[in-house]
Amino acid sequence: MTIDKTFDPAVIEAKWYAHWESTGAFRPNRPNAEPYTIVNPPPNVTGSLHIGHALDNTLQDILIRHARLQGKDALWVVGTDHAGIATQMVVERQLNARQQKRTDFTRDEFVAKVWEWKAESGGEITGQLRRLGCSMDWENERFTMDEGFSKAVIKVFVELYNQGLLYRDKRLVNWDPGLKTAISDLEVETREINGKFWHFKYPLEDGGGYISVATTRPETMLADMAVAVNPSDERYAHLVGKNVLLPITGRLIPIVTDEHADPELGSGAVKITPGHDFNDFEVGKRAGFKASDMFNMLDGEGRVVQTADGLIPAEYIGQYRFGIEGEPTNARKMVVEAMDALGLLEKVEDRVIQTPFGDRSNQVIEPWLTDQWYVDAETLAKPAIEAARKGKANGGFDIVPKSWEKTYFNWMENIQPWCVSRQLWWGHQIPAWFAADGTCYVAETEEAAQALAGAGVELTRDPDVLDTWFSSALWPFGTLGWPDESDALNRHYPNDVLISGFDILFFWDARMAMQGIHFMKEVPWKTLYLHGLVRAADGSKMSKSKGNTVDPLGLIDAYGADALRFFMAAMESQGRDIKMDESRVAGYRNFATKLWNAARFAQSNGISGSHNVQAPKAELAVNRWIIGEVVSTVEKLNKAFAEFRFDGMADVLYHMVFDQFCDWYLELIKPAFVDGEKGEMDEESKIVAGWVLDQILVMLHPFMPFITEELWHALSDADHPRASDIIHAKWPELNATVDAEAVAEINWVIDTISKTRSFKAELNIAPGTRLIANIAGPQPSTISVIELQGAALSRLGRIDAFAYAPVETNNVAQIVVGEDTIVFALDGVIDLDAERSRITKAIEAATKERDALAGRLSNAAFVEKAKPEAVEKARADHAEKAAEAEQLTAALKRLG
Repeated sequence: MTIDKTFDPAVIEAKWYAHWESTGAFRPNRPNAEPYTIVNPPPNVTGSLHIGHALDNTLQDILIRHARLQGKDALWVVGTDHAGIATQMVVERQLNARQQKRTDFTRDEFVAKVWEWKAESGGEITGQLRRLGCSMDWENERFTMDEGFSKAVIKVFVELYNQGLLYRDKRLVNWDPGLKTAISDLEVETREINGKFWHFKYPLEDGGGYISVATTRPETMLADMAVAVNPSDERYAHLVGKNVLLPITGRLIPIVTDEHADPELGSGAVKITPGHDFNDFEVGKRAGFKASDMFNMLDGEGRVVQTADGLIPAEYIGQYRFGIEGEPTNARKMVVEAMDALGLLEKVEDRVIQTPFGDRSNQVIEPWLTDQWYVDAETLAKPAIEAARKGKANGGFDIVPKSWEKTYFNWMENIQPWCVSRQLWWGHQIPAWFAADGTCYVAETEEAAQALAGAGVELTRDPDVLDTWFSSALWPFGTLGWPDESDALNRHYPNDVLISGFDILFFWDARMAMQGIHFMKEVPWKTLYLHGLVRAADGSKMSKSKGNTVDPLGLIDAYGADALRFFMAAMESQGRDIKMDESRVAGYRNFATKLWNAARFAQSNGISGSHNVQAPKAELAVNRWIIGEVVSTVEKLNKAFAEFRFDGMADVLYHMVFDQFCDWYLELIKPAFVDGEKGEMDEESKIVAGWVLDQILVMLHPFMPFITEELWHALSDADHPRASDIIHAKWPELNATVDAEAVAEINWVIDTISKTRSFKAELNIAPGTRLIANIAGPQPSTISVIELQGAALSRLGRIDAFAYAPVETNNVAQIVVGEDTIVFALDGVIDLDAERSRITKAIEAATKERDALAGRLSNAAFVEKAKPEAVEKARADHAEKAAEAEQLTAALKRLG
């Protein structure tokens, strides 16, 4: 088919994705080939594609398409997460819009409504992943609440419980009073809030004075159980072991020693509320308080309830913890007023407070003492730590980049019990049943639980559900059929690679390692690749509240999926975040257009695709050179893939396509016009160009799948159509060598033309100006190159002739190519003195700006106090002016 004049990504994207999916192109159907497996981090069923998804899935698709081209049996597992809290909130909002609420329905009725919502509206993101070009195995799409996966989740819970690795305990959790459930650390956002620091005096029991404490949460004193001082703090040594008579409640609490108390902070004494502060909980345990004895003074909504000792005055019961709209008073206000009235309020300071908020409810999180289910993460972590230390070569897994190993080990070696229960209705209901006396029976079914309890024992099922991270931790093997034996499980576990954002290293990746090793006795994947975050152009974190988020679908609409994908690969540098830059995406759209136009040029000159993976034979230096460039590109690309250097892959491909193939090779083989008539391209160059273009399309396919598939078929010979789509083509092999002689010859030509064009631009000489080049005492090889490549040097370099003698004028410009100095006489072309003066002034201006910027950047006050974007701009401007001064100095030197 004839390639259209205009490159329109939208048309080809819709056509080819539908074709691939309808023909089963994404299915692993090579039973005799080496398997290659990636599982996609399951996005929330409520979600839509954000820029982080675009990065994560682009990197995965690059690897899976590359494996497919290598002939491997490539499986990319796809599915969505049931997203307990997020999904329940969506459905509850719909009910609220109809003046209904969740509790108007039974649990089963509400869950049925959630399934109805999923069938009608859930999974929008899967269509968006298709737009990105993700070649996932949609025929076996999974869901964390589907029947098979739910079976795996329940089995894991029961087995961990029976092995003593999962238990019920009373501990502090992140409690969201808005959602009325425990939430994970990942769902907590810490924000800076303008608050107060209240200083109170607590009277000693013996009437011998006071001990001062300070707090940002005065209402919690109603549940204080101790005052702690540092064991090395001599000021309080005489008070250790004595009691404080806690104001308002009259509770006697001890003064204890603990390293948590900082002698340098405030008075050095701290109030201890074990039931409402994570640090205090640990202090309380060290002081000998059992969790079951710690006071809880709040209910699930954040309102005051009576403590076990019954000492909170009645007027505080039912009060909200702090001020909320519509309520004239609250526990915080009442406590402060009471302490002031008692003469025990020393002072109040303004303070910026790091405050935890629920990311969905926007409510201040309350550390709350409650009964929850926990996994013994410390025991499960040990094999996962060892696996990372061993590395892939020794049966473990590699973490790439290695800089994340320290973070992984530090967290895993200090891991805390993992709270896996949530107070929701949507999710995997915990398979635990309780008898009237509180005895718990854990089993996979109610019938099995009843058998454990015995006939006639009335059982009630735990209403809580499992944290979604618990179920998604089973993703690498639960999606492959476990706990049942299956060919897919045996063939595709362990997975080859996991691509993940570093921000879920602990919440998902580490837990997959723990569960995978425990239940499968093998690591879940051989390599864990951690990428950075996509940030706003100024380096700040993207957020809806800041209004600086970027819609990847909007970028696809504007520039095409291929351009966005190539941008993501090019910007993904190990260990670094990505700064969003729409102009770069636009630049890669131009890159795609350049390839499109190159293919049109090839087609118009009788060049078609090759049907041979082997490099064709070539006599002409330019063809031997470009074959060598393909070989070098394949070598560099293979190395970059092996090292997961995505930016390196993109750089190698961009240089090969844009520079070597489009800008140089096609120009060098382009037929010349003689007397207004276009000449014919030689047959050898047609064959080589077709082969090279094929190799480029295959190498570029994992990054830009749509345009490469379109051009692959467009360049096929109508009489000999392609044997397969490019998605199933063969990755280039290193079946040719780099011809050093041809490389030297063509590189000399390219260098000469490039430097000639550059000095003309620097000296304001019109590009079309034809000049004579002079080389005094040229190398014999140089003369040979000029004789062989004279036509190209004349046509592309606008060099009329080469003279092998010194020039007889001082009005010259000179360039150095290899060991040759090439001199161009400029008499009648420019006024050299005027040009020297112009360049000198420009150097002075650029140098002055460069030095001024250097001065600002060397000023510590500027670097520390200025906005980060201002410092970044100053650095960029300094680099720009330094490069400009260097370039102008080189131009002046060329004038002699």
